Amino acid sequence: MPIQITQPNKNIEIHLPNDKTLSGPRGTQVGEFLAQVSDDFSTPIVAAIINNQIHELTFPVEIESNCQPVTMDTADGARIYRRSLVFLLEMAFIQLFPKGRLNIDHSISSGGFYCEVTGRAALSQEELDSLKTHMQKLILEDHPFIRREVPIQEAIEHFQQRGYEDKLRLLKYRRKAYLTLYSFNGQMDYMHGYMVPSAGYLKWFDLKLVEGGFLTQFPRRHAPTQLEPMGNYPKLLSTFRQYGDWLETLNIDNVGALNEAIAAGRADEIVLVSEALHEQHFADVAQQIVQKKSRIILIAGPTSSGKTTSSRRLAIQLLARGISPYPLELDNYFIDREKNPLDEKGKPDFETIEALNLTRLAEDLEKLISGEKIQLPRFNFKTGRGEAGDVVQLKEGQPIILEGIHGMNPRLIPDRWSDSAFRIYVSALTQLNLDRHNRVSTTDTRLIRRIVRDARERGYSAQATISRWESVRRGEKRHIFPYQENADVMFNSALVFELAALKGAAEPLLRQVPHNVPEYIEARRLLAFLEWFLPLDINLIPANSIVREFLGGSSLKDFKIWRG
Repeated sequence: MPIQITQPNKNIEIHLPNDKTLSGPRGTQVGEFLAQVSDDFSTPIVAAIINNQIHELTFPVEIESNCQPVTMDTADGARIYRRSLVFLLEMAFIQLFPKGRLNIDHSISSGGFYCEVTGRAALSQEELDSLKTHMQKLILEDHPFIRREVPIQEAIEHFQQRGYEDKLRLLKYRRKAYLTLYSFNGQMDYMHGYMVPSAGYLKWFDLKLVEGGFLTQFPRRHAPTQLEPMGNYPKLLSTFRQYGDWLETLNIDNVGALNEAIAAGRADEIVLVSEALHEQHFADVAQQIVQKKSRIILIAGPTSSGKTTSSRRLAIQLLARGISPYPLELDNYFIDREKNPLDEKGKPDFETIEALNLTRLAEDLEKLISGEKIQLPRFNFKTGRGEAGDVVQLKEGQPIILEGIHGMNPRLIPDRWSDSAFRIYVSALTQLNLDRHNRVSTTDTRLIRRIVRDARERGYSAQATISRWESVRRGEKRHIFPYQENADVMFNSALVFELAALKGAAEPLLRQVPHNVPEYIEARRLLAFLEWFLPLDINLIPANSIVREFLGGSSLKDFKIWRG
């Protein structure tokens, strides 16, 4: 057939991963296409990946495209649902309590955000019930979330009229000439990231009153249309309040304020005071261990939480008090590889507690604490088998430090030592938020930490680290997070300046992720929120900082407690 000049076809096709093809008028919103196949998916569709770019369901499709629905049981889908729920919560709150200010603070592992109210008294149970009822009404009425791209000056004027100082501070260093705003029933705000098209998508939520504020509950990915029972998190909430006190000491309560401080030449002050607050906390924890006369010190936390630096700084504080803890390495208690339990896919599960020889560990702990001389095991990772290790005898009263992901699990050590053990949970539990309504996820902080460290220490690309992240997160949710409240102390390893410090190392790595790979979407998302931070001179960061564990230049990298 000869080539001919013709008019563009009025219809286009989109191709789905299940080999289905949909045809419709050019310019049709992708959500209208996907509505035809929604029954093919077990969870609601909240967005779409079109030619390896994520888009909202209101995006008009103008060319033939490959399209992958984004459902609520995916990482991106869960984020979109939660962000949209926060927007609805804010809009409903403004309508009912116009004199108050809503602050979305920290996340909790069972699926929720801790929220506080300023400018008026905290909400009573009756007021919280009315807020929930109003949200349910707006969901039933299915009010649309209308997306607009406005010139940056128009956005600034909008927030000036409403007295939103946090957003004005943030926009002060905005490089792009526009900002995406969402409007709802005459109200408008900035939300960092993609949204669902309307309130009708947000059917699953709850509001629970807690001390000082309330929790906004949402589904977790593994059960995206159900709410988990809300646990009790007194230690975690206490850690949140401590971090709030630290921010007040620094006079920095959002990213805009951090940027202002860096631009004003206060970066050295921020770093020094932040590090001093950390050191003070290490000293307090060491003193508690001394007072309790603990013989076993358990340290646990998720990946890239700063456990290594934290355990070594704690050891230095104990050494300063005349106590020399013995570091017992849990990795040496792995069972022989051929005996390792299998996961649901039939692959070895090295993260389950059953991968450790708990009987041998209990016997060795008993003998060590009793002052016996014993031979410890050593696990040979090349052969996958245990072998003879060091011969050790502890001094009277010398404590043992056990660091590993199962440190908070009550099964790890014998029951008779449980009450006298001291448990420390280490993680980046909080993070400086963009503004009152836009959180920076601590999971994202840990991922950026790991991307930077993996590239420097292991030669991994950002793409490789991102590709492994979901598997890492699954292990954390199973083996670490359920036991975090067992800790005697929660150590918040986050530092107010760290994303500004990591920015310079992370951005070039993220930009190297190719466009045609699945990890590209995540790399773009991380780059988008790093854009909000002004860079901080890393030469200001001391050599014993937790951030140095990831950036490099740590004076504690090769630190060893003398075992003589």
